[in-house]
Amino acid sequence: MELVEIGQKAKKAATSLNTLSQEKKISGLKAAAQALKSHTDKILHANTSDVDNAKVNGMTDALIDRLRLTEARIEAMAQGLIDIAALEDPVGEVLSMKERPNGLVIGQKRVPMGVIGIIYESRPNVTADAFGLCFKTGNAVILRGGSDAIHSNTAIVDIIREALANTGITEDAIQLVMDTSRETAKQLMCLNKYIDLLIPRGGAGLIKTVVENSTIPVIETGTGNCHVFVDESADFEMALNIIHNAKTQRLGVCNACESLVVHSRIKDAFIPALYEMLKENQVVIRGDEISREICPNIEAATEEDYAAEYLDRIISLRVVDSIEEAIEHINQYNTGHSEAIITKDYNNSMKFLNEIDAAAVYVNASTRFTDGAEFGFGAEIGISTQKLHARGPMGLLALTSTKYIIFGSGQIRP
Repeated sequence: MELVEIGQKAKKAATSLNTLSQEKKISGLKAAAQALKSHTDKILHANTSDVDNAKVNGMTDALIDRLRLTEARIEAMAQGLIDIAALEDPVGEVLSMKERPNGLVIGQKRVPMGVIGIIYESRPNVTADAFGLCFKTGNAVILRGGSDAIHSNTAIVDIIREALANTGITEDAIQLVMDTSRETAKQLMCLNKYIDLLIPRGGAGLIKTVVENSTIPVIETGTGNCHVFVDESADFEMALNIIHNAKTQRLGVCNACESLVVHSRIKDAFIPALYEMLKENQVVIRGDEISREICPNIEAATEEDYAAEYLDRIISLRVVDSIEEAIEHINQYNTGHSEAIITKDYNNSMKFLNEIDAAAVYVNASTRFTDGAEFGFGAEIGISTQKLHARGPMGLLALTSTKYIIFGSGQIRP
């Protein structure tokens, strides 16, 4: 199907979705969730093809983990749609209503964006999450996944479209671009006549390409060079547990810790314990000269290492002499995603919260919590690392706009 035709169908669907009742949205989401569970075998069969191809193509284990679906992950996808169905519908909310001296009553109302395009890589669970959030907010969605997940994405979209049709809802609420070539992706980025907002989810290269080529407004998401700073007053056991979770729970996600900063006053006691813990988890440390003097087996870090989003069993390490130096280092190399401090010092925790420039800043907790579900948003459409319109995990509100509604009684402007 030509992109223009996809855009036209999405625009028409958005008009229909704009007036869909809350009850109809809930029934559509529940029907889609049940359909995903009922067709688990079909999804797993399609996903096996994608995983097998990924192995042949030499994809890393961390990225294969992002691609792989299991019964539990499909169940989680379905539950995500149920959770979204239970959330309060923001569409139609009147945010304000004021009467002017001339008698005009001017209000502001929350409305859908219209048509949302999403370009993403390797994560078929995004397909269901994106549909759920867009559908709940009355938006049509056009999805363009990567070639590595095409079989999985096709199966999921087909199942959801059939469920919507059976519920009496336009199946064009969700469409998948089957052509995964770069040329088609760039054409999609210029479909501003039909798409109101474009969201890239993936690595730095994808996001850079979309930002530089799109004629559609873009929300940047995802790239995560996330830091954990171990302050001089940190509880060592807490710090090691948090780093273990933030780095090793899932390697190929944007909220995983990629960089460590350690205060010099605890370096001699903490870094050996850190090295042993990460070594047990097959994580390689690339550190500065100070850290390598303490643990000679630490590899030498380059300037590129401090800015890297590894998505692998590698982590950078820098030793600093003060919290000010830690903040300066993090703000220089971070990607605006998630940063954490481990400390017992209240003043240092407040300084870190106030001065770190990122979408999510933690005190004594893992960066892995930067997630729509963990923040109580149900699912998420992505994690915005920019500052305009939306920042951090993007739930329902981030997929809406507003319009002014004005009531008069015959007024004309003098």
